[in-house]
Amino acid sequence: MESANVELSKEENQKIIDQMRAHQAERKAATVAAQPALIRLMAVAERDTGQSRVIAKFLLGCYNGNRFPFDLTDFRVLDHALFNDCMLVLSMDSYCTQEIHCYFENGGQRFEKLADDWNLNK
Repeated sequence: MESANVELSKEENQKIIDQMRAHQAERKAATVAAQPALIRLMAVAERDTGQSRVIAKFLLGCYNGNRFPFDLTDFRVLDHALFNDCMLVLSMDSYCTQEIHCYFENGGQRFEKLADDWNLNK
């Protein structure tokens, strides 16, 4: 099968470039907004509050969703501030800039410890 040689107009090229720039700006904004939220969530997950287990399960679901499935109805037990932090982190994670544990020093070990601490290893 031969591939078609398609040339785009200047306007079409510019539209693509503008879309790519917008996407990069959105990704950067999501990351800037989410990093403090991620730090707050990890601090909650590493404590023992009424909401810590749900936060730990959410973070572990972002870390490895196959190994740590997260039930979305668990969000119902979170206060509004923690829920919003989760949404910021989820938005950042959707861009796949880097894996969530990579935002922390020794992140893999910290996430594995979370799984152990909350008895969530499968």
